[in-house]
Amino acid sequence: MLLSTGSNPEGHGKNAAPGPRDEPLLVADGIAKSFNGVPALRDGRLVLKRGTVHALCGGNGAGKSTFLNIVMGLLHRDEGSIRIDGMAVDFRSAADALRHGVTIITQELSPVPEMTVAENIYLGREPKIGGLVVDFPKMRQAAKRLLDDLEFDVPVGARMRDLSLAQIQLVEIAKALSHRADIVIMDEPTSAIGEHEVHILFNALKRIKARGSAIIYVSHKLTEIFEIADEYTVFRDGRFIESGAISSIDRNHLVTQIVGHEVKTVEKGKPNEGAPILLEVRSLSRGSHFKNISVTVAAGEVLGIYGLLGSGRTEFLETIYGIHAPTAGDVFLDGARVDPGNPKKCIQRGMAMVPEDRKDTGLVLCASIAHNIALSSLALRAVSGFVRRKAEAAATDRMMRLHRIKAASPNVPVETLSGGNQQKVVFARCLLTNPRLLICDEPTRGIDEGSKQEIYAFLREFAAKGNGVLVVSSEAPEILQISDRIAVFRQGRLDHVVDGHETTQQMLTDLAS
Repeated sequence: MLLSTGSNPEGHGKNAAPGPRDEPLLVADGIAKSFNGVPALRDGRLVLKRGTVHALCGGNGAGKSTFLNIVMGLLHRDEGSIRIDGMAVDFRSAADALRHGVTIITQELSPVPEMTVAENIYLGREPKIGGLVVDFPKMRQAAKRLLDDLEFDVPVGARMRDLSLAQIQLVEIAKALSHRADIVIMDEPTSAIGEHEVHILFNALKRIKARGSAIIYVSHKLTEIFEIADEYTVFRDGRFIESGAISSIDRNHLVTQIVGHEVKTVEKGKPNEGAPILLEVRSLSRGSHFKNISVTVAAGEVLGIYGLLGSGRTEFLETIYGIHAPTAGDVFLDGARVDPGNPKKCIQRGMAMVPEDRKDTGLVLCASIAHNIALSSLALRAVSGFVRRKAEAAATDRMMRLHRIKAASPNVPVETLSGGNQQKVVFARCLLTNPRLLICDEPTRGIDEGSKQEIYAFLREFAAKGNGVLVVSSEAPEILQISDRIAVFRQGRLDHVVDGHETTQQMLTDLAS
């Protein structure tokens, strides 16, 4: 069990007595699933032991989500078997899985914005007085005990709408863990949180392991996998590839098994010392978000921005791009002042932005690839304001080939694409505006290693043409791999600017904390 009974007012959790510790807790074998005759999963296999973290690895489209949905009862398998504590199970719903001690933390956040943290955690299982009236004090106390036990710094009385994305993610994690499940499935649980919160989460996972529960952990962040996982399983193209102890392999081996071939790491070139200044930010401030920040980006340079969540990184990027108006300071592009608070004019002046959350602010999910790519390009519009369809089709075809976007047609909805291909659509839309400065906020969040390396290569190639890149990432290895210089933000201020060629990961994290 995860927590004391007091942390879960309704006491949901597994009822069956657990098996011996040395026996597998879950065994899935030969799992297969097709949609309209097209196989999504051909041979899913996984053996989960008690008291372990088991990393399920694979690229976008490998079959991981289908496999997890089957384990959770959200999809019904066509073939194969699942056994928990030696007993065959066939869950028909997530509620059915939960009754047997299986819960999931998904990467798709689903808070109720107007409710408090405590109300979200215990939604649908609120403690009652006399079975009728919600016992709010008891619920708040239970939520506080839960969050304190996990060491999550989130106020239980705050409304979800007032929380940061990282805090919302922590609440979703706490909600899933409050069920005291024996099997916890975590699908990209750190996609919206920084390294400090990841450290806190991993400490909580270690305590969960020590209590005999087991975790299936899915992440594209290989650094996390090697830090927290005990064992791993790789899926590729819907099939089981291999499994073993994480201590028996290295990063290169895992990447090769995930992708199916050796992946070449993108190398940084040497910076051009005499390059002209492309972007100049002078004493920029925005209320309490960040204060008095001055940086430059030279033509041909990738400037990384690194800092803990809440350090003002995203707000800084959004202010440069005109989403927010600054309270003080100026932004210059190619020597000319950029009008504050006007994204349309920023695009016209030569800026483009890849936002932090592609599904919320980067894409129109129900619209086609072609429509999404053409969204920001004024060049595709006639004087009347209507889109010139032939020009749109030609531009879309060119961008899909350039960015290697895998899809049956440019007319398919973006929501049907993998995370990596969705992100490539965002980049294609940005590039179609012919920008001089590309602003990227967490550009590889939630995508596989192969797609990451493609994006790194694109950023370096874009800069090598005399353009500039301003990029925020919560992953220190990523920011070190792609940046010529790194601006370290701390509590809304620019603390240091360091050479990306000479800085180590430890130095970077020490500066940011």
